[in-house]
Amino acid sequence: MMEPSRMIDVSQKRSTVRIAVARGRVTMLPQTLRMLRGNKLPKGNAITVAQVAGIMAAKQTSNIIPMCHPLPVDNVEIKFDFANDYVDITAQVKCTGKTGVEMEALTAVAVTALAIYDMCKAVEQGIRVKDIRLISKSGGRSGDIKLE
Repeated sequence: MMEPSRMIDVSQKRSTVRIAVARGRVTMLPQTLRMLRGNKLPKGNAITVAQVAGIMAAKQTSNIIPMCHPLPVDNVEIKFDFANDYVDITAQVKCTGKTGVEMEALTAVAVTALAIYDMCKAVEQGIRVKDIRLISKSGGRSGDIKLE
């Protein structure tokens, strides 16, 4: 018989400062990227919209990922690194809590990337969201982990 799903009990854990960093990439044609960077897309300022979407997503992660604990997110930073035909998105999420913020950082990157996709899709159909992954985390019992 299959085990039922459950939320992990963190009531006995102590609160510590937790930080997680995630990254992902959105690829597109160079001309689309120029429009994105130059604020020339039909829907307007895609970078600002995407940044706000990512911050909002980090704060709402427990509402969309069933077994995530609701966390008091202290800070979310979304950064963009542009190349010729892609933009890398990095999200750092910080909280003081009993469990980590990896899911919040990953969700922030995913939703930021999807917002970019949505803002750019009118000018290009071949946009790709790729390589969403955890880069590092700190705080808590398992200590610091760097994956890249």
